[in-house]
Amino acid sequence: MIASTSEARAEMVTQQIGAGNPTAGKEKSDSMRCQECHGADGNSNDERIPNHAGQYAGYLIKQLHDFQSGERKHETMAIMAEDLNEADISDIAAYFASQKVMHGEGRNDNPVAKKLFINGDPSRGIPACISCHAGNGKGKYADNIVYPVIGGQRRVYLRSQLVNWQIGERANSPDGVMNKIGKLLSDDEIDALANYISDL
Repeated sequence: MIASTSEARAEMVTQQIGAGNPTAGKEKSDSMRCQECHGADGNSNDERIPNHAGQYAGYLIKQLHDFQSGERKHETMAIMAEDLNEADISDIAAYFASQKVMHGEGRNDNPVAKKLFINGDPSRGIPACISCHAGNGKGKYADNIVYPVIGGQRRVYLRSQLVNWQIGERANSPDGVMNKIGKLLSDDEIDALANYISDL
């Protein structure tokens, strides 16, 4: 029993930080200026810039690859990512993933957002946020897909990404699921969800 619990814990750590070297990633994320925007501990000081603290390494790796390929558009990030090799990407992702998981203040209890987050809206074909992003939005790894940590993410950033999914400015989620969801959400629901999720 003890052995199986230890193995399960080890597997969770591997899923969280991946195969990279967090120690090397700390140095690289500093020298390559990632920390200037995303914070030394992965918590940004700008509402427009995402936190990376405790984010799944696999998710960060995918985003960096998408910036490199152009599948995800962002002028600054395309420049920052273009010269990173696979070891750099894995190490930087592992460093941010190894930090204490981002969290909000837990003060927002908007009933509209809470209902969408926990139950979705089956009548409109909107799945519950927790079905992919898990309890409190802390993400999960399932069926070889990494569902990112969104609970505690920056509010303005969350809103901007939901809008980007809605208008098709961003389109790199598995099977385009976030674009489908975004198009079904009203502007008021997007605002409510961004406020609610950022506080988890």
